[in-house]
Amino acid sequence: MNHKAIIITGGAGFIGSHVVRLFVNKYPEYKVINVDKLTYAGNLANLKDIEEKPNYRFVKADICDFDAMLSLMQEEKVDGIIHLAAESHVDRSIKDPFTFARTNVMGTLSLLQAAKLYWESLPEKYEGKRFYHISTDEVYGALKMDGSLFTEETKYQPHSPYSAAKASSDHFVRAYHDTYGMPTIVTNCSNNYGPYQFPEKLIPLFINNIRHRKPLPVYGKGENVRDWLYVEDHARAIDIIFHKGKTAETYNIGGFNEWKNIDIVKLLIATVDRLLGRPEGADDDLITYVTDRAGHDLRYAIDSRKLQKELGWEPSLQFEEGIEKTVRWYLDNQDWMDNVTSGDYQRYYDDMYKGR
Repeated sequence: MNHKAIIITGGAGFIGSHVVRLFVNKYPEYKVINVDKLTYAGNLANLKDIEEKPNYRFVKADICDFDAMLSLMQEEKVDGIIHLAAESHVDRSIKDPFTFARTNVMGTLSLLQAAKLYWESLPEKYEGKRFYHISTDEVYGALKMDGSLFTEETKYQPHSPYSAAKASSDHFVRAYHDTYGMPTIVTNCSNNYGPYQFPEKLIPLFINNIRHRKPLPVYGKGENVRDWLYVEDHARAIDIIFHKGKTAETYNIGGFNEWKNIDIVKLLIATVDRLLGRPEGADDDLITYVTDRAGHDLRYAIDSRKLQKELGWEPSLQFEEGIEKTVRWYLDNQDWMDNVTSGDYQRYYDDMYKGR
């Protein structure tokens, strides 16, 4: 596929910024349009290194603004959309489910309908077009501790407002293929980690807390298991799937890398302390067990064998290696961390971890 203009939504966010950077640098013949509303987790500082590139454009816009999305597609003659923009933090979805439904469901529907109207107005219609929707493994619900894995055929059983909103958006994307023939693809990915992740998520939050010797609030007993994937490996997968994936297919993207939360916390403590020259075990006492999250799924784990077999993708990093790179990045970029951790953010999480 030879796309001339590509919209990447949520491109100032964590995963999105890595995808934007990869496409801008790898495909100078493409025009990459980053559409982001710049909510609390969107940060243009994530893209300082490419902001002056001739094939890059940033547009501050809300994906729920249908008229703006349609006008942008017409103006830029867009023939590819990589849709990452989403509200993604489960704790926030429990407190404010309406925002998650608006952004994740109605925002996706706005993009789908704008793309449909624009592409169907062209002589070639859907030929050479692609709508690629990035989703999450959380739509599948939870797994038992029995070695089972989420596959592309696993039944949807979302348990949180966040995962319910993402599941709904997935269904809309598939419906636009089945009803209108839109060339869509959906991927469901496991937990990502790496540079530029907003510190509401476990790994960057705890790296920062360890550095400043602040408590490390662990839900329940820390027995919940997640499959972890380095963000640059996810970006590579998105690149391959966008260009070579089959229309109307679903691909699961995971790291084959399951860890209990408490074991990740202990690894982070050991890594941060070593890199800061602190004695081994110096910050073990920062671990604090707090009341478990409502509807907290026990285990997620992705089966990526379809993606590996059909398109040749596989993770490039072992978890310990990825964690080492990630910790070094956050320790070396404290100015970035200080910039994104506002007073409102700190108060929100101080209240949460006091169990309010």
